[in-house]
Amino acid sequence: MVRLGAAIFICVFAGSLVRELLTRAGGAHGAGVGFFLLAGAALLLLGAALFLVRKPWTFENLTARVLRLMICFYAAVVLGFCAEKLASKSVEPGAVQGMLVTTLSFQGSALVLIALFVRQHQARWNEAWGFSHHWPQALLFGVLVAFIFFPIGWGLQYVSLQFLQHVPPHPIQPEEQPAIHALRIAGSPVDRLALGAVTLLLAPPAEEMLFRGVLYPAIKQRGFPRLALWGTSLLFAAMHVQLDTFMPLFIFSVFLTVLYEKTDNLLAPITAHALFNGMGLLNLYLQQKQIGL
Repeated sequence: MVRLGAAIFICVFAGSLVRELLTRAGGAHGAGVGFFLLAGAALLLLGAALFLVRKPWTFENLTARVLRLMICFYAAVVLGFCAEKLASKSVEPGAVQGMLVTTLSFQGSALVLIALFVRQHQARWNEAWGFSHHWPQALLFGVLVAFIFFPIGWGLQYVSLQFLQHVPPHPIQPEEQPAIHALRIAGSPVDRLALGAVTLLLAPPAEEMLFRGVLYPAIKQRGFPRLALWGTSLLFAAMHVQLDTFMPLFIFSVFLTVLYEKTDNLLAPITAHALFNGMGLLNLYLQQKQIGL
């Protein structure tokens, strides 16, 4: 599990560098040869770190592997920091492009790496997450949970927003989620289709496999069921990096974990998650139509 987490973290950092490269390459003023050389070298080092993570670890080679991994990763961090310093600050990243790169680097890499993780352990997806276990009931319960929680989630978000805006002595005005902002400003049908696809088809299975399918049972099987429930829910909410959605996402994660426990089929939380995201997209679309965007 540690290796899986390290691999996903490396991919996320690599995604941020790729996003920066695409942004600077498409900017009007560019960023200079030095930026691209440093960022490219950082990506190569991250690739080497990912290769080290993927190779088998044994007790005999553990120290050498960890040392090499740390050298590659931290050297990439230093080069990435230097590249950022050389980059032109006049270029702003495109919201749609940035959202796609960010999603693919986290949820996309998580999905691929989890598939490799399952394959290495000589297991099948049905065996690992019970996809064939009473799947009609699992889908039905997933739909019910999504429809039940959606108004609860929006109510919790409204309460959180009101609290943050009136908290003494320094009210906080939360920023719009990057995903929502990207969807709101997406001008072309292709952009909207791509963002809708990653929101509905990529993010839910990837996040559910990671949080409910891997992290939750791994912690629970080590004798910490309460930590598994509350810890993974806190991590799930914090991962979205948005103050006003932290509480509703935390409660939603608890709902999804209980749903997985009751159905013993990961299709149930995946369905609830995807449908919840879909209702959010539909609500956003209706709001845009109402104000004439």
